[in-house]
Amino acid sequence: MIRASAPNPIRRLFCITVLLASAASASTASAAATPTAATEATGVLRLASSHSVEDTVARIKQSVDAKGIRYFFAIDQQQLGASANLPIRKSTLVLFGNPPLGVQFIQANPYAGLDWPVRMLVRETADGKVEIAYTDFAFIAQRYGITGKDAQLKMASEVAATVAGEAAQ
Repeated sequence: MIRASAPNPIRRLFCITVLLASAASASTASAAATPTAATEATGVLRLASSHSVEDTVARIKQSVDAKGIRYFFAIDQQQLGASANLPIRKSTLVLFGNPPLGVQFIQANPYAGLDWPVRMLVRETADGKVEIAYTDFAFIAQRYGITGKDAQLKMASEVAATVAGEAAQ
């Protein structure tokens, strides 16, 4: 025999709470899977260059070579965009580093390999100027919890600032 019962308000509230929680979890999971652009770039240092993108990249390579630092390569991001039919302003990512110095950061935290070797972005801004941007080593140390490497971080910061400064002048 089936018996009719009055709706239980506590049970109804419980069911609604479970449904809402499930919906919130699903939307959070899908939002987490889709990266979003940052409105500002935390930990990024920028320096205006008085040269073209191409000349600034060449000057970075020249500065790096003169210091005996390993120059890995440069990636022409504008060219990559053009090959995908996605136009962007001139933008070149330059990678270089000193393995005996940089690998110490990776030893301290293997995830520091996401930021090493050193990367400098040479880009044309919306107003047609050129800038060099790179990640501040103090930010990298904080990001990866690198401690006990103050002298190495100071040296890396000074070298990066010198390379950027020489390329920009």
